[in-house]
Amino acid sequence: MKKNILIIIIALVNLTIACKKLNESPQGSLTPDNFYQTQSDAVAAVTAVYSTLTTDINNDFPIYGRNLNLIVDNPSDNQVYSPSNTNPDVRALGTATYVSTNDRVHKIYAQLYWGINRANIAIDKIPTIEASKFVDPSHSAINLVREARFIRALLYFNLVRLFGDVPLVLHDQATVKNAGQLVDRTPKDQVYAQIIEDLDSATSLAASHTGTNTGRVTGGAAHALLAKVYVTRQQWSSAVDELKKVITAGTANLVDATTGNYGYDLFANFSDAFQPGTKNGKEHIFSAQFNGTVGGFTSTNTLSSFTWSNSAYTADIPADSTIVYLFDIADQRRKTTFYDSLFNITTGKWVKWPFFNFLKFVDQSTGFVTALQGNQGANSKVNFPVIRYSEVLLLYAEALNELYGPTPDAYTAINIVRGRAYKSYTSAGNYSDHTYDLPAGLSQSAFRDAVFTERRKEFIQESQRWFDLVRRTDLGPGQYYIQSVKSMLGNPKAAASLKDTLFPIPQTEIDLYGGRNPNFYQNPGW
Repeated sequence: MKKNILIIIIALVNLTIACKKLNESPQGSLTPDNFYQTQSDAVAAVTAVYSTLTTDINNDFPIYGRNLNLIVDNPSDNQVYSPSNTNPDVRALGTATYVSTNDRVHKIYAQLYWGINRANIAIDKIPTIEASKFVDPSHSAINLVREARFIRALLYFNLVRLFGDVPLVLHDQATVKNAGQLVDRTPKDQVYAQIIEDLDSATSLAASHTGTNTGRVTGGAAHALLAKVYVTRQQWSSAVDELKKVITAGTANLVDATTGNYGYDLFANFSDAFQPGTKNGKEHIFSAQFNGTVGGFTSTNTLSSFTWSNSAYTADIPADSTIVYLFDIADQRRKTTFYDSLFNITTGKWVKWPFFNFLKFVDQSTGFVTALQGNQGANSKVNFPVIRYSEVLLLYAEALNELYGPTPDAYTAINIVRGRAYKSYTSAGNYSDHTYDLPAGLSQSAFRDAVFTERRKEFIQESQRWFDLVRRTDLGPGQYYIQSVKSMLGNPKAAASLKDTLFPIPQTEIDLYGGRNPNFYQNPGW
């Protein structure tokens, strides 16, 4: 791990990052010794922290451009690799046969620490800049540090959920005393404590941003992610407290008052959550910002990249037809998430296949037909929604149910999401058609099942499903995951076992120590 961090730092010295706008690819030169002189330097450094979500140092798939999706969705019951995908490491993820040397597993581990190290540098160095240099109050030193701490928390949240105990590194490893000492895996409870501390600090950020600052972290995003951390930890009361601060005050039919003043709401059209023209809208609490192939680095969402071909297969496909038929025809999420027809520009005819592909992240800014007949997916400007308002409502329903059973407010929260799904949503929690409300009188267990089913339908391709499968423990640790993947048609993940509820520490990290550090150990079963 230590050598890996140092390699990352060496690469950072040569990486271009001098950008002052969040939605551009950074360019310039960043070194800890000579860079941190002005407010502009501080802004550029934090922008570089954001960029680790949407770029890769080797122009590989970025964390939120596809790599996290490969790790979280391909091993789930939602998605498999397509027959056209020849990458053995990706195929292994889709069949639960991956090993500790899997390239994609190592890649996500390295990417997350790459981002963490950039955040650590910014957090350490920005306070050393003279206070008189901060002339723009919208980018104070303390708020820039808070933004970096939010990103660090998000990256550690992904790490600890994927790998369990991980090294907790909070400073630039090139400059700290004893930087060459062996790094232990930190117990996950300590990692979570740091995540919570970082997010607490970020709750003081502004409620919204405009102009070139659009897309930066807000206080609402910090409260929302903190609530998700508490749900993952099954700290239900703390989760409810945080969610009440996010849910817009006056939301229709909620019995208990909420205090959110961030202006969050659902789009009436589900598809608006996934197009460039409506990015950073009222439903988007925090998103990874994609701007296409501009600048020296690729910042393009490749989740639905494809070109017309006779094979008709995109990079990844729905696991089987049952996932499509979870949705009835009236549910607008179905047509936004999947498609089964493509316009062949050679023949001038529409071709309908006997299978479905993913549509959610296809950039349709030039129109549906144009997007599908060209290579639009390879230059997608669709943001990746790290957390949306619909998730806040579903987390609220889940947390209330775990505390008290299916309360009226738990029903209201999930039914608002369902009301939008069935095209009758207006705003502020109001929808006109209650035909699709959950039936009254559900048991706590049945309501829990309903929440997880709704999450599955709402967040396909959004790097949520594997996390949901492994964090649910009411059937016993790991059993919900095992039952779900083993019930897939054809049993493609027959090799799945309880060890797959944590990913292996990349073998390259284990090998760095040559057996010299017993506190840097492999996960059980690997």
